[in-house]
Amino acid sequence: MTADMEEGRSARKRRQIIEAARPVFLRNGYVGASMDEVASLAAVSKQTVYKHFTDKEQLFTHLVLDTAGEIDGLTRLVAAALDDGDDAAASLRTLARAFLDALMQPEVLRLRRLVIAEADRFPDLGRAWYEQGFERVLSTLRAGFGRLAERGLLRLDDAGLATDHFVGMLLWIPVNKAMFCGGGDHYGPGDLDRLADAAVAAFLRAYGP
Repeated sequence: MTADMEEGRSARKRRQIIEAARPVFLRNGYVGASMDEVASLAAVSKQTVYKHFTDKEQLFTHLVLDTAGEIDGLTRLVAAALDDGDDAAASLRTLARAFLDALMQPEVLRLRRLVIAEADRFPDLGRAWYEQGFERVLSTLRAGFGRLAERGLLRLDDAGLATDHFVGMLLWIPVNKAMFCGGGDHYGPGDLDRLADAAVAAFLRAYGP
């Protein structure tokens, strides 16, 4: 077996372990997660798990940071929605609905809850997950709002504050309910559309041209 083939096999095995670890940690939390269960779900030996990850903390760290990269799709969506056309209201409604749909997925909510629950145990990890994930989306949104303002489609004194207001109005109600009440099925698609449209309408009353 060539070195490239061995490296590819090792990377696939590592990915297999991370994918198996995700439901274990999401279901049981950090303390309750078992490396034996991870090995069983990954269909590998426990020795193989420890060959790739020295301990449970390292596996948890890699799992959390790996999911931060999944925000790339949402970042691209934000950029595309705000650069498409001259109808700010239509662009913001499209963005808001897609934003809610992405962040209200049950697994995303469970991961968010898990990171929050372990923030005191792993403060650096929580900070890194936020900065590499949600903060990147906010940065893209701030830049997009700035471009809308340059085109005369928004009226902004502070693009950062406007971004906080937009995201706050959009996420405060559904995400907080999910955080406290568990699950992610408190709202149907029609409910999320209504919340998205209401947030956009309120935002434009404050920041419209």
